[in-house]
Amino acid sequence: MRKVKADVVVIGAGPAGLAAALQAKRSGARQVLILDRNDEPGGILPQCIHNGFGLHRFKEDLTGPEYAERFIGEVEREKINVELDTIVLEINPQKEILATNKKEGIFKIKAKSIVLAMGCRERTRQMLCIPGTRPAGILTAGLAQEWVNLKGYLPGKEIVILGSGDIGLIMARRFTLEGAVVRAVVEIMPYPGGLIRNVVQCLEDFNIPLLLEHTVTFIHGKERVEGVTVAKVNSKKKICPGTERFIPCDTLVLSVGLIPENELSSRAGISIDPATGGPFVDEKMQTSIEGIFACGNVVQVQDLVDYVSYQGEIAGENAALYALGKLTPPKKVIRLKKGRNIGSLVPQFIFGQRKVALFMRVKEPEEKVMLKVGKNLKKKRLSMVKPNQMIFWEIPFGDLKLDEVKELEISITKD
Repeated sequence: MRKVKADVVVIGAGPAGLAAALQAKRSGARQVLILDRNDEPGGILPQCIHNGFGLHRFKEDLTGPEYAERFIGEVEREKINVELDTIVLEINPQKEILATNKKEGIFKIKAKSIVLAMGCRERTRQMLCIPGTRPAGILTAGLAQEWVNLKGYLPGKEIVILGSGDIGLIMARRFTLEGAVVRAVVEIMPYPGGLIRNVVQCLEDFNIPLLLEHTVTFIHGKERVEGVTVAKVNSKKKICPGTERFIPCDTLVLSVGLIPENELSSRAGISIDPATGGPFVDEKMQTSIEGIFACGNVVQVQDLVDYVSYQGEIAGENAALYALGKLTPPKKVIRLKKGRNIGSLVPQFIFGQRKVALFMRVKEPEEKVMLKVGKNLKKKRLSMVKPNQMIFWEIPFGDLKLDEVKELEISITKD
């Protein structure tokens, strides 16, 4: 069995992993290795042919492949080794990696530090427990996107989309442009799951119905989907009797949320935050195991790729410093506590000595609110907050006089 050594090993060649590897190399790590199970780098971006990427980072309106190519080109220029078609089987707290590919079989890597950048996956029908038969024509929005954009397959002609996440909204438009009819986008919540710009550009501009506070209650069909029953739900997400109606279709597309890919993390013993589904991390994106860092959608599902790359750079820089023995241990650690209407928060731990970017999602939508650190240490007015939109806030914690503080609450209050 071949054994390899590296300073920093990045697992995942999506936007988080590419950014992490680049920053690790530029921060002094000599041997940087990227491992990815796909046959090309870029993660999900090559199939995202729509625009809207890079507005924050590059101040340009790019497609997914264009955004990915910016980083792929830099990785090539930095001569960073990328092993594709390679599956990581396990990692351990000693930073040992067991991987396999068709070229070499199973091999081991001994790393000085590891960056987890495995991204996320889609929820499936099995997780939703939708009653009905098991016909052909049921697929996730990401798979539909891959089929249409990369392989040139149109999976159906009459579509119902369950869930209004961004991929589902974008695919509603894509299906329409390819000649299919989108009968409806069905959303169980009283508000859309995706960005407002996607609701407007992908549904309203194409007169596609959005059924809020509705869900699919039954799937009809034997060999192929023939239709679905949808019904209205109440505030407790229970079906309202008498509201059921049948919508004929040959395809049901599921856009019902994403889950961070953390099987490797859990098996390695890394502590997982149930609120995000990703590892607990500190401001340096280090997990509960020293020398193992995490970034991007494996930590918390983001809505903008710019934030994914930002986190990747933080993780890559600190992974390099750790590998070089230059990562200074913190003098103290402050736990960030989720206060009123804060559903998830990253990082969960800070050191109180520098500016830190916080990434938050709220539990419920509200208007005219105040985002607060502690009681009144730092405040920020927000006109509106929604669970489907990430809140990004850079806070100079080093200026807040936190010498005796061990826990700090982040909360939303009425302005």
